[in-house]
Amino acid sequence: MRGKWRVAAAMGLLAMQAPTAISAQTTESQAVTTTAFERRTAQLVDVINGNIAFADYFAPSFQTAISEGQFKAMTAGLVAQYGRAVTAEQAVSADGRSGTLQLLFEKGAATVVLDVGVAPDDRVTGLRLISFTMADDSYDRVAAEIDALPGQTGFLVAEIDGAVVRPVASAQVDRQFAVGSTFKLYILDELAAQVEAGKRRWSDVVPLAHLSFSSVATANWPVNTPVTVQTLANWMISVSDNGAADTLIHLLGRDAIQARMRAAGHADPSRNIPFLTTVEAFALKGNNFANLRDAFVQNDDAGQRKIVETNANRLVLENVDGVSFTAGPRFIDTLEWFASPNDIARLMIDLRARKSEAAMAAMAINNGVGPTAGEPWRYLGYKGGSENGVMSMSLLGQRKSDGKWMVVTASWNNPEANVDTSHLVGFVTRLLALAAR
Repeated sequence: MRGKWRVAAAMGLLAMQAPTAISAQTTESQAVTTTAFERRTAQLVDVINGNIAFADYFAPSFQTAISEGQFKAMTAGLVAQYGRAVTAEQAVSADGRSGTLQLLFEKGAATVVLDVGVAPDDRVTGLRLISFTMADDSYDRVAAEIDALPGQTGFLVAEIDGAVVRPVASAQVDRQFAVGSTFKLYILDELAAQVEAGKRRWSDVVPLAHLSFSSVATANWPVNTPVTVQTLANWMISVSDNGAADTLIHLLGRDAIQARMRAAGHADPSRNIPFLTTVEAFALKGNNFANLRDAFVQNDDAGQRKIVETNANRLVLENVDGVSFTAGPRFIDTLEWFASPNDIARLMIDLRARKSEAAMAAMAINNGVGPTAGEPWRYLGYKGGSENGVMSMSLLGQRKSDGKWMVVTASWNNPEANVDTSHLVGFVTRLLALAAR
């Protein structure tokens, strides 16, 4: 539900970019390193393997974002999935502090971006793994590993030919999954449609009138700050800003977005009617509205709409119980935004049919998988969503090799426990690499 509900605000430095590890063969390279970047590159495999203390390698800023326990859990899971690292190579840095390197694993390879602090404390401030390739990979292999995840999973890799979806690989394509902030693509689609109809312009200036919880771009901004609708769209998609999303929902109209969702081919639109703002959803999920939540879940669309409208002055940011969201999943089967892999594919068709440069550009600001994974694609747009127990990743791409358009989408729900986001990032990156062939 939240655009990027994370255990730690900067967790994307490791978990949301892709898989992990580094070389076990560092003895010779340590003898010839001359810069902080090279020294830390040479040491990284020992950090992964537990041979160097976490606090000795990572700067305080990194330790604040990701605890030692979280780091060990993530690396253990990734090494279990992709095998041990065997070497680090092709390390390149222009300034001796930040750069990239290639990691070779028993089962594949990854590209790593490493940032090192300023002397004398040259500990690592940033570690991002932005792409991953698996040796001798296949759709069947990825499908089996996705299916083995706890909870419910589904994915689709398909060619998009006009309005036709041609599946290449898939599982549970018609199951309705909680998709978190992926729902914001329906808002983008309706915005593009209203611009296309001449009702709005991308340059229209509107007030940032509806702030929300967990908003990366608009946190602590003054209410009613003037911004363009294109800025709101860019924030909403690229960093999943909830304040931008809620402002656009109120601007475009709940009914209009619901109609767009139906027109885009959602198989079960009632799951998302009324089309909740993020603040409304957060409030209903929280401990402050337990009785109202029960009534909402048990009602039909009209009854739910009446509950939201009647309690509009209560379902506000000031009444969101943020403490409720610090533990495990909350009502992800009944109170969320839902879509199937096939719904997402049809939504991508609808968005592409708008022929809106601004909408497509908004999706391409953050491709979700990094520059290396995006290299085979002439265009690559992305939207993801996550909250406790929920993760979803969806990409629309045009291959450089033949100009064909492809959709890669996957969702993972577990109502019993939080999901390890790094696993799905790795699987989707692998699916994207297979789709690029």
